[in-house]
Amino acid sequence: MTPEKKNQRRLRNLALLSLLLLLVGGTFAFQAFNQRAINDRLNEVDINVGGRVHDYYNRDTENKDVFVENYGERPIMARIRLSEFLETRQRDETDFTPLVAGTSRDDVENWTTWIPSANDITDRENTNDSNAFDQYANLIFGWERSGQDAPWYMPTFNHDNLDQRTAAAGHARDWIEGNGATDAVTDGATHPGDGTDAYWSAGEDFDNSGPIWPGEEVTNHTAQNLPQDRAPMTMNQWSTLPNEDKIGNFWVVDHNTGWAYWANRLNSEQASSYLLDAAEMTAAIEDKVFNGFYYYGIHVESGLVSPDQHEEFLNDGEQHHAELADLLRGIQNGAMYDDGPNPLPNEDSAPAAFDFSTMRPGRIFTMAGEQYRYLENQGSGNHLIIRNNVISNARFHNQESFIDTWYSGLDASVRNMVQPVANTFTTGAIPHEDVTWTDGTINRPTNLHDFPEADADVSRVVPGGTPRAFPLSVADVTRLFGNRQERRLPHIPPYGAYWMLRTPGASGHGWIVSMGGWMGGDRLNTWGGPEGGARPALIINQ
Repeated sequence: MTPEKKNQRRLRNLALLSLLLLLVGGTFAFQAFNQRAINDRLNEVDINVGGRVHDYYNRDTENKDVFVENYGERPIMARIRLSEFLETRQRDETDFTPLVAGTSRDDVENWTTWIPSANDITDRENTNDSNAFDQYANLIFGWERSGQDAPWYMPTFNHDNLDQRTAAAGHARDWIEGNGATDAVTDGATHPGDGTDAYWSAGEDFDNSGPIWPGEEVTNHTAQNLPQDRAPMTMNQWSTLPNEDKIGNFWVVDHNTGWAYWANRLNSEQASSYLLDAAEMTAAIEDKVFNGFYYYGIHVESGLVSPDQHEEFLNDGEQHHAELADLLRGIQNGAMYDDGPNPLPNEDSAPAAFDFSTMRPGRIFTMAGEQYRYLENQGSGNHLIIRNNVISNARFHNQESFIDTWYSGLDASVRNMVQPVANTFTTGAIPHEDVTWTDGTINRPTNLHDFPEADADVSRVVPGGTPRAFPLSVADVTRLFGNRQERRLPHIPPYGAYWMLRTPGASGHGWIVSMGGWMGGDRLNTWGGPEGGARPALIINQ
């Protein structure tokens, strides 16, 4: 919610955030004995695997941002569960009365688990008294702002995967740091910021010398949350999605247990989109209390595991949704569908292992150490593919040199498949102010024909050209979007909000594909800010 809207609902309230973080870490050992000769080894494999729950909360504005960051070197899987507590006391009364009988402020284990109805995440279910909170507290899920890119956060300084404290900012209270206090006064913050909406922005940094907050004495720079592919949903709603849409950057709630699962691997240096964006008290609480007091708290519980340990989420003794095992397996594999003879998206394989003629547009695959996204079959055995991550720090004027360096480092088996393209692209130029746009959720140019050179700049095989990598053009992206297969191109770079094309705009700007403007898609723009990078494409032949 925006600060203005949240301030409209500002109430004098007591509030609590308590957090519990479960992490998985480990030490590995190897011993080898061969007959009477001894060749043994006892080593610690120091691979930093870990994640941190972030909670930015401000009780005055009612902002509450809950998400997960992967600060480690390997992918993780994440889940979060919320529970609520409310009690009231009239001014002439001695004791508080809990909203749900049998619950108490000091025992968060008996707080009421938030359970949504099977087909509406905004409506609490009535099976465990969760719906008792409906009239008093509105929980706002997901993060979406019209015309805005994904929010920014300050990465955690705490990279100790045995430390179960969270990154709690503002009025948020880490459960360990705050000594389990439930008085809405005791400090338990572990992270900088005041918890207000959009506190962090691009290009900011924080020096943790001292240290001021738990963790390393370093300077961190702000990073960007992943934009959500779709709003948080329930398992029932998830089950109706096409298989190709079931894995992505969004939250799925098992309405049997209240656990919300990030429906994708969370890769190194990525942070999920928000599960929760605000917790707003309704006017009904004033009618109930009138001239008294109330206490409302949300407890955030989390589970973070390595993908190969995802069965830990199933073996917890709870009655999960019947399709949860399928969701977790899909997250581990990176796909929900059987894609013929091709290896799973996260399975690194040699080029010979793939049959590109059977791939669907948008399919992710990992080949010879690099992850790609399949774009289209161009015929005659030629296939257009693109790197699934940006090369950060590149700029429009020097992206070709970054791409050439990347290409030279590719495995020879991949370079041997690459087809020649034009030695020099005739790109034309498209001033942003001269473009007309579609009105749909996929915003693309409708008058590209007014710029003949740019309209003709399509990536294709050119005999006599050079086998190389290259950036896509506006014409390429418009064509791919125009084919209604927009989910081929979305991408979440680890350090930015856009990736560059080769088509110039006006005043020295280059066209980019930026994120956050569409549901499940990207948008064209000519903004030239620093947060982005190059994304090389290839035409390969098989």
